[in-house]
Amino acid sequence: MSRNNYVFTSESVSEGHPDKLCDRVSDAVLDAFLTEEPNARVACETFATTGRVVVGGEVGLSDKKALKDMMERVEEIVRGCVKDIGYEQDEFHWNTLKVQNYLHKQSAHIAQGVDKDGAGDQGIMFGYACRETPELMPAPIQYSHAILRRLAEVRKSGKEPTLRPDAKSQLSLRYEDGKPVEVTSIVLSHQHSDEAQDSAAVRAIVEPYIREILPSGWITDKTEWWVNPTGTFVIGGPDGDAGLTGRKIIVDTYGGAAPHGGGAFSGKDPTKVDRSAAYAARYLAKNVVAAGLADRCTLQVSYAIGVAKPLSIYVDTHGTGKVEAERIEHAVMECMDLTPRGIRTHLGLNRPIYARTSAYGHFGRAPEADGGFSWEKTDLIEALKKAV
Repeated sequence: MSRNNYVFTSESVSEGHPDKLCDRVSDAVLDAFLTEEPNARVACETFATTGRVVVGGEVGLSDKKALKDMMERVEEIVRGCVKDIGYEQDEFHWNTLKVQNYLHKQSAHIAQGVDKDGAGDQGIMFGYACRETPELMPAPIQYSHAILRRLAEVRKSGKEPTLRPDAKSQLSLRYEDGKPVEVTSIVLSHQHSDEAQDSAAVRAIVEPYIREILPSGWITDKTEWWVNPTGTFVIGGPDGDAGLTGRKIIVDTYGGAAPHGGGAFSGKDPTKVDRSAAYAARYLAKNVVAAGLADRCTLQVSYAIGVAKPLSIYVDTHGTGKVEAERIEHAVMECMDLTPRGIRTHLGLNRPIYARTSAYGHFGRAPEADGGFSWEKTDLIEALKKAV
C-alpha cells in the first residue's frame, strides 16, 4: 500500500554543472546535424575537464561533403555552448579551452536495423505523470529545476553578477495525504565570485528568488536552509570537477519519483528509443492523467534492436485509476503508433529542438511553437477517453 504521509527529496543541477555542460554540447552537436539533415544519425558524447572539452561518438549524413563540413564546425559549436553558459574562468574559458573532436561515421551494423524502421537499440523506457503540480510532474524535481532556472536568469541578465554558472539545488518536501504541503529542507550550492565571502552572503542573494519560486506557505519556521554549506564555492564547473554526458538521468526525468529505464537522452538522435520512446511514454502518461483516467500513471515500453513494434506496454495507476490499467494499455496502443518511426512522426522529433532540453529537465516544460517539448502536449485526451 502506498504511503500518504512522508518526506521525499529530489535534486537538480544548473546548466553550468560539468555534466550538464557536456549534455548541452552533445545536444547542440545533435541540433546542428538535424539542421543539416532531418534524418541525421548522431550519438555524441562529451567529456570536460580543466581547460579541455573532448567530443566523440558516431554520426551520419547522406552527403559526404556535408558530413565533412559539419565535423569542421564542432569546435565552434563547443565554444558557443561554453560561452552561452557563461564560463570565462582562468582555467575554463570558452575562448582558450582546447577542443578535441573524435566523432566518426556511424556503425553500419547499427544503421542497418534503423534503416528498416527498427529501434536503434534494445531497452526499457518509462513515462510518468501525477497531479502534484500544474505541469503534472512530481513537485520536488519541478521546483528544484525552477529555482536554478530563475537563478540562471538573474545571473545571465547581470542582475546578480556575484553568481557563477555551476550550481545544485535539492528540495525535501513533506507530504500529507499524498500531497506536498511543506518544505522541510532547502539545499543550494551555488558557485560565486570572490566578492561573496561566506555562505550568509550567498544566501542573502539567492533566498528572495527561492521564496519567489516556491508556493506560498511551503517555507515555514521549521524549514532548514543549507546554502553553500561547505563555505566557499569559487572554483567550479569542469575546472573543479570533470563532466560527462548522460550522468544526470534522474535529474533529467522525475527526480527519483518514478523508474528510469537506464538510458541517457542527450546527444542521441530520435531514432534512439532511449530518448524518443521515453518522450512518448511521458506524453502518454501525461495524457492519461490529464484525461482524468488516473491521478498517477507510470507507463513502461520496451524494444529490441532492429524491431519496430514495441515488445511490451505496461501501465500502473498506483491505485488511482478510474478504469482498469489493462484498458488504458489497449487505449494508448490504439491512440499512438509506438514504432520508432511512428513516435518521431507523431511528436515531430526530427527537428533541432534538443539543446534546450539539456538543463532543467526534459519533462514538465511548456510545448513550444517550433515543436520543442512536443511530448508535453495534452492533445490525446479525447482520443484516450473514446478508446477507453
